Amino acid sequence: MTSVTSACRSFHATLATRRGAYRMLNQSHPSSQALTGTILVADDQPANRELLDELLTSQGFKVISVPDGTSALLELTRTQVDLVLMDVMMPDLSGFEVCEKIKANPDTYLIPVILITALSDKQDRLEGIKVGADDFLSRPVDRTELLARARSLMKLKLRTDELERAESVLFTLARSIEGKDPYTHGHCERLAEYSARLGEHIGLSGDQIVALRRAGVVHDVGKIAVPDAILLKPSRLTEEEWSLIYEHPVVGERICEPLKSFRLVLPIIRHHHEKFNGSGYPDKLRGASIPITARVLQIVDVYDALTTDRPYKHAFSITDALQTMKQEVAKGWWDAQIFDQFERLVRSGTADFLSQGTSAGR
Repeated sequence: MTSVTSACRSFHATLATRRGAYRMLNQSHPSSQALTGTILVADDQPANRELLDELLTSQGFKVISVPDGTSALLELTRTQVDLVLMDVMMPDLSGFEVCEKIKANPDTYLIPVILITALSDKQDRLEGIKVGADDFLSRPVDRTELLARARSLMKLKLRTDELERAESVLFTLARSIEGKDPYTHGHCERLAEYSARLGEHIGLSGDQIVALRRAGVVHDVGKIAVPDAILLKPSRLTEEEWSLIYEHPVVGERICEPLKSFRLVLPIIRHHHEKFNGSGYPDKLRGASIPITARVLQIVDVYDALTTDRPYKHAFSITDALQTMKQEVAKGWWDAQIFDQFERLVRSGTADFLSQGTSAGR
């Protein structure tokens, strides 16, 4: 237990240090000076582009100007942009169409978009909201209003980037833990994919599916508090060693807790080793009291463990793995309805991705 507590304290101390350093940085630099970045301006009128370029450059921003929507989308594939300022009325692709494409792309959807228009019609504003625009400006553009709105959205983007970096650190940590064991290579990515596919198959919400993808990667991050000698031990574990293993879901939850975006991920991390009959850990939850996302992840986690080589066994064939899981369902370990949907997905022939970790002909 001491190693569990010390590992958590060390991790959170690092996060606290970084947050403190960032607060000091903000306090020592006024926001108007600190908030710089790259702004993409898209407008088919050269005079408008020149005006915005001059105004924003004078405030310390780097500005990239393009004459149309197609060029804007191309620029976003090769340049890291912090904000898009875009005219609505452009040839080829309108500002609405470009904004919709930006927000539909996982690589760009977090970039804030301000639409600039001479139109004051309410319907145009509603259309902008519909395609995901973050803000609007009317022509002629007021200099003070433009800078205030740009800085506000840039500040939000800065916080979002911080969050993404924190998530990246967690994902790297989780993969480094997985990398210690050659038998679990690719386990995180497979679980992220398997659980998301199963979640979609049973009709979970988009937010729940995103949470499953994240949890697939970080569900075992709490194993950082478990010594390698225990994680990689080829023989039976002692009671004391098992007690450390039993703690890893709780440790994982504590490590990920500071990230507000992980609100739906935390219950999956904590409860992915519960069993439907209440014999699991750490809280001995039963039945529907186990979050449905955790029930989904544990089904695919077991399947992946069965269909990959481990120190204590060879990989099962898909048929043998499903048969073993049926027996465990009969014991009351897993949700029978979710397992039934999982088996249908596997046997439907539409889930070839599930053979990534197994030799089906073994």
